[in-house]
Amino acid sequence: MSAVRYGWRPRVALRLALILVHILRGFWIIRLHFPRLEPTEQQRHVQRWATQMLSAMGIELDHQGQRLPEGPLLLVANHISWLDILVLHASGYCRFISKADVRRWPLIGFMADGAGTLFIERESRRDAHRVVHHMAERLQAGDVLAVFPEGTTGDGIALKPFHANLIQAAILAGAPVQPVALRFVDGATGQTSHAPRFIDDDTLVGSVFRTLAAGQLRAQVVTGEPEHHAGRDRRQWAQELRERVHALRADGSAG
Repeated sequence: MSAVRYGWRPRVALRLALILVHILRGFWIIRLHFPRLEPTEQQRHVQRWATQMLSAMGIELDHQGQRLPEGPLLLVANHISWLDILVLHASGYCRFISKADVRRWPLIGFMADGAGTLFIERESRRDAHRVVHHMAERLQAGDVLAVFPEGTTGDGIALKPFHANLIQAAILAGAPVQPVALRFVDGATGQTSHAPRFIDDDTLVGSVFRTLAAGQLRAQVVTGEPEHHAGRDRRQWAQELRERVHALRADGSAG
């Protein structure tokens, strides 16, 4: 068998080693240093850690459009992969809304909690109501929050409908919402890459393996202009934000 045929194996092994070391370093920082740091210092650490993790995976960050401004701000983005959170953290610190069972994942849950994630029991309408009001409080305090209104990952081609529940937090807080489009492309060809996808029968292990075995990947983040609800109800606003994200994805692929 030729060395070329199996050339991805050393690449995967090296990237796995770098990732494991970087995860342990992040765990160490959160456990020992975060309690002594101011929130702004914690946020810088999270953004730097996410940027370095993308580099360890061989992923280049390509940010187009307006840089993520300071809060109060709610980011709404399409959802493709487990990588989306890292990509948005690397673009600019934000707090994510995540399903509650992530908090119970070994190591990952601890780090997500340390990074400021807000957790929600998706099956509980009462808990969703609590989280919306907690989000509104955090927005009023000047935080940048991020949600994936599709509610689940997609194929990176078609957008699912945007759920409006969490967007209500921006209305309650009088905070702007910024649409964000995510896309993963092959660094050599510029074509959409499906290596990081995580849908249907995809397993997390399989998605991670495909990502690490790929050559140079580029994560595109295309940001639109922040906007206020301007009297729109949450459902109308959610639909219009979905249209904004769809247009931004087209802008990114054209660029």
